[in-house]
Amino acid sequence: MTSSPPVLDALVIGAGPAGIGTALALAAVEDLTFGVLERGQIGQTFLDWPAQQTFLTPSFTGNGFGATDLNAVHPETSPAFSLGTDYLTGGQYAKYLRSVVKHFRVPVMDDAEVEAVQQCGDEFEVFSARGPVRARSLVWAGGEFSHPLTPRIPGAGLTTHSRDAEAWREHRGEVVVIGGYESGIDIACHHVAGGATVTVVDGEHPWDAQTGSDPSFRLAPRSRMRLNAALSTGRLRLVDARAVGVKRDGDAYVVRLGDGEALRSEEAPIAATGFGSGLGPVEHLFDARGDGWPELDEDDQSTLTPGLFLSGPAVRHGGLKFCFVYKFRQRFAHIARVIGERAGKDTSALEMWRTAGMLTDDLSCCGVECAC
Repeated sequence: MTSSPPVLDALVIGAGPAGIGTALALAAVEDLTFGVLERGQIGQTFLDWPAQQTFLTPSFTGNGFGATDLNAVHPETSPAFSLGTDYLTGGQYAKYLRSVVKHFRVPVMDDAEVEAVQQCGDEFEVFSARGPVRARSLVWAGGEFSHPLTPRIPGAGLTTHSRDAEAWREHRGEVVVIGGYESGIDIACHHVAGGATVTVVDGEHPWDAQTGSDPSFRLAPRSRMRLNAALSTGRLRLVDARAVGVKRDGDAYVVRLGDGEALRSEEAPIAATGFGSGLGPVEHLFDARGDGWPELDEDDQSTLTPGLFLSGPAVRHGGLKFCFVYKFRQRFAHIARVIGERAGKDTSALEMWRTAGMLTDDLSCCGVECAC
């Protein structure tokens, strides 16, 4: 008679920056048993990135002076140091994550795509391609890349999402990009640099300078610099109008705008319309906010399912968006502390994360604007 496998104190789903970062914080909790499941390989989402795509936030080695690398998932690491690069490609960041896993001996099971999750009393049973796992606490860190959003307009199926390699290949002639925030400006500048003529359409004109200093709501400095350079070529046009439909007209594509204008291109329009929460098999275990994002309590825990936490870019608290690595990593150690304290473990080692500027448990401190 075989015995049942042990029940873990915590299980993390996803081996991207949110999953590995949370696992590293859990590792700092004394005697806590935990593991990580990953659908593919460590950093799979970044391995899936188009080759031309890079980070918007730069990496720089300032850890020793209290300025932890913006893209680091552990206070003692820096992608800038290990890779010698500032604006990382997806493949480079995946390499960084692999090195962190190896150095800190994070227990990751790869090729273990999660197919279903169910509650069993005070525990969770997770069914993956490599068998079931049980845990008392569960952290969903699956990311958003698997949940691309397309425009809610007729003919949206004719567009190519900006996450797809097809959207980044060389385009000639006219290119239409639907969506003018970071991903839209990023891919528009890419195609202008390649010689194409690009029109970006967005009724909210996010490229205009807005009040406030939060980069979750305005273009990053590098994006604005690239935008100005692209505009100076005369081959980039920004249109303050909403796309209302896409259709084929012979070999051409036609994007209809709310102001009555019609834009033609030989290439499929690019939808730079972002991503959803990517909750996959745990979606039914979260309630939704009015804006559709997961409803969380002050500990980043599902308000519907105690013991289920969310880590990563889909975290929202009020009007705060934690959609950059340097933002959502602020919550890794907090989640680990909550899980550790519930398990009766010593969590004092997590204070190192606070000292390094990687632990925020008072959300009222977030959102402070720069004076100038």
